[in-house]
Amino acid sequence: MLGQWGHMGFLVVVGLSLPAVALVISFLLGLVKIRPKDPNAIKQDTYECGIEAEGSAWVQFHSGYYVFALLFVVFDIETVFLYPWAVALRQEKLFAFVDALLFIAILGVGYVYAWRKRAFEWR
Repeated sequence: MLGQWGHMGFLVVVGLSLPAVALVISFLLGLVKIRPKDPNAIKQDTYECGIEAEGSAWVQFHSGYYVFALLFVVFDIETVFLYPWAVALRQEKLFAFVDALLFIAILGVGYVYAWRKRAFEWR
């Protein structure tokens, strides 16, 4: 059992230690004053591409964009939850099938509700 999870533990340790080591080295180089540090107005600007920013970054967007994005995420996550169902279908045939039909029916009710509220239309 430990051998199977050992690989996963190794990946987690490496994934957490690499950014931590990079931050520690950056901090130590800052203490020793080796790290280049030359702040000026151009480097502090929002974009360093040579083009001046136009207007404020605080622009109001129509709420339909957010609703459409949330609906996309909801129905996209559906496929993530259906994959384990497809794997479990081999062991538990009827229960997994009924469970998936119930899940798709609940999502279908949400889809019909969003359609009736005209959430899929740009206004």
